[in-house]
Amino acid sequence: MSEKFQETALILSQDTLATGVYSMWIKTKKIAKAAKPGQFISVYCKDGSRLLPRPISICEIDKERNALRIVYRVLGKGTEEFATYQVGDEIRILGPLGNGFPITDKNAIIIGGGIGIPPMVELAKALKGEKYIVSGYRDEIFLQDDLKKYGELFIATEDGSIGTKGTVIDVIKENKLKASVIYACGPTPMLKAVKAYAMEHDIEAWLSLEEKMACGIGACLACVCKSKEKDEHTNVHNKRVCKEGPVFLATEVEFE
Repeated sequence: MSEKFQETALILSQDTLATGVYSMWIKTKKIAKAAKPGQFISVYCKDGSRLLPRPISICEIDKERNALRIVYRVLGKGTEEFATYQVGDEIRILGPLGNGFPITDKNAIIIGGGIGIPPMVELAKALKGEKYIVSGYRDEIFLQDDLKKYGELFIATEDGSIGTKGTVIDVIKENKLKASVIYACGPTPMLKAVKAYAMEHDIEAWLSLEEKMACGIGACLACVCKSKEKDEHTNVHNKRVCKEGPVFLATEVEFE
């Protein structure tokens, strides 16, 4: 687990990618140099009435500039506040948090769904083997040009307006995509389907879970998921998504 830092960072850019979806580059002091694909940061609000930080996955890392990119969707008052920030504003962050994805040179299928798509950009950049990238969207498309830079991109949409009509698993089956390892991040129903597909085809799979978090450092137990093995911290079949995760081997976690 990498060392984490709390610091005041500087906003380098803020752009709108889709309705309610924003891309922000942040100049950090130490966090970017320590970060790796699949990790996240906690972003603190300036409004004192909102004490808990918002966990946001890292979309891209620029170690030369010591900068991070986050892509987030406005879902509440906290992210609504972040969307008003301007270039040059300061932002308080904690990170890098979580364990991140294991990087290999195996042929890979990289799957992102909804706001689980952003962390797959840095992952696709880091993986050196052949890779297929599958993105699932409910409505507007975003980050497709970024993803195309690092692998062959396939898109699933619910209405079939772009790519395959259906799910990310439908895309894999339709295009007969094969790989030695699957990486996925997205909503729980998608991850459950990816796990089932990986187990059926005996493929190693790593899943980045989306859970509501409070502290982001493993102290509060607000973001536990069901696990196959007992957690050393609680001695029950749970793991803390923010601490032991958010990335788990698919066989480690259980879905309802």
